[in-house]
Parts: sequence; C-alpha cells; structure tokens
Amino acid sequence: MKSEGRTRSSGRKYGKAASASVRRALEKRKKGTLRSGKGGRGGKVISRKQAIAIGLSEARARGAKVPRAPGRKTGARTRAAE
Repeated sequence: MKSEGRTRSSGRKYGKAASASVRRALEKRKKGTLRSGKGGRGGKVISRKQAIAIGLSEARARGAKVPRAPGRKTGARTRAAE
C-alpha cells in the first residue's frame, strides 16, 4: 500500500547539478581556496556546513533543482525592491 503523503514528480529532492556544485565547493574548501561573500571578498571558509551552503546557493543561481532556502520568503518588500 502506498502512504497517503505528498507525492513528488521525481524521487530526488536535489538535482545532480546541485550535488556536483556542492562537491566542487567542498573540494575548494579542502584546498583552501573557497571564500565567502560577494565575489569572494570575504574570509576563507573553514566550516563544512558553510561550504555546502555556498555550493547550494551557486546551484540555485545556475537554475539547478534545489529546494528553496529555509527562512527565505518572497514578500511584498522583496518584490517592490526589484
């Protein structure tokens, strides 16, 4: 029997491009070349969690299949600013 929950069109929550982007960010972190901030002007990234967040953010910017970031909402304020 199938459970009565939400059904997704695809079984994957994150796309393959998203996982590749995260992998690339983690490798850059390991090498010590991953930097935070706009244009990499921030400090060196040490945290693994931060590296994953950067990878997912880059994947989102490229249009990969990634769920929306938690705590991010599109409201009247953000639409008015655009």
